[in-house]
Amino acid sequence: MYELNGPEEEMQESDELYERLSLIVAGGQEPMRLDKFLMMRIEGATRNKIQQAIEDGMVLVNDKMVKANYRIRPQDKIVVYETRNPESSDIIPEDIPINIVFEDEDIIIVDKPAGMVVHPGSGNRSGTLINAIAYHLQQQNPGLEEKDLARFGMVHRIDKNTSGLLVLAKTPKAMNDLAKQFFAHTVHRRYVALVWGDFTEEEGTVVAHVGRHLRFRKLFTAYPDGEHGKDAITHYKVMERFNYVTLVECRLETGRTHQIRVHMQHIGHPLFNDDFYGGDAIVKGTVFTKYKQFVENCFKLCGRQALHARELGFIHPRTREQVMFTSALPEDISAVIEKWRRYSKGRELE
Repeated sequence: MYELNGPEEEMQESDELYERLSLIVAGGQEPMRLDKFLMMRIEGATRNKIQQAIEDGMVLVNDKMVKANYRIRPQDKIVVYETRNPESSDIIPEDIPINIVFEDEDIIIVDKPAGMVVHPGSGNRSGTLINAIAYHLQQQNPGLEEKDLARFGMVHRIDKNTSGLLVLAKTPKAMNDLAKQFFAHTVHRRYVALVWGDFTEEEGTVVAHVGRHLRFRKLFTAYPDGEHGKDAITHYKVMERFNYVTLVECRLETGRTHQIRVHMQHIGHPLFNDDFYGGDAIVKGTVFTKYKQFVENCFKLCGRQALHARELGFIHPRTREQVMFTSALPEDISAVIEKWRRYSKGRELE
């Protein structure tokens, strides 16, 4: 499988981190750039890959993120993390129903349901979108072997519990073309999110780097001063207000891991029922038991973060025409929105 390891990659919560290397720099070590030092100690690693890992926060020195040009010193503690995902030969085609919105000889547009992991990883070797796509391709061409599936490419990802649209490339040419569009931030992506709290403004923009949390490595956090992580920009617009929660549209200018979830938490509006970023508790509202029960019922209706990738648009890699795809809100998000809508109108009549 092709892997896009640039700024548009989105990892799943299921991707597990492992310590690949942990060492204490020996006494008498001459000052040396960190990237060069690691390249000499990790078999098969290139300087570019090491620099990317450092930038992604996968390398800590004395429990802190540093730059690639950091000069190591004796007694420095260096830890290198990695995520483990299977290679293309590990991908087993599986007969899993998927909603293919559009397909031609170059691309596939899929409307992914919540709860489905995009790519196999540790703990999720099967049942993923990629397993389903591999089966779909083999049904189209029974003679297709596993090695031939390497021509198929995943351009971006969305989280396991986020629903909505994804584009996948069927040829290396389409993969490269789409990857360039994502890298240039020219792909149109709009999400719908239900978030905690009310907004004083109708629209706004969040500008804050997004990177791995320094202590909890499976979480991401916002770095508004840009000291860590990668630049990230999210534009948001209020769609509907329900007193204690708000329905917003989010447009991504960049595509960092968990970007919307992290940015909304950063400005005090975590996504409704987001168990990673504080949205799975009552953030706004009253202390009355009746209200608490209402929120608990809402959590049961939508048992995941209320985030849906609704619109996806880009230049088709072959025709060079602009294409646009739209996905309707799934039943769980629609149901919880309607429940909040009725609750909000009821309060207005009191």
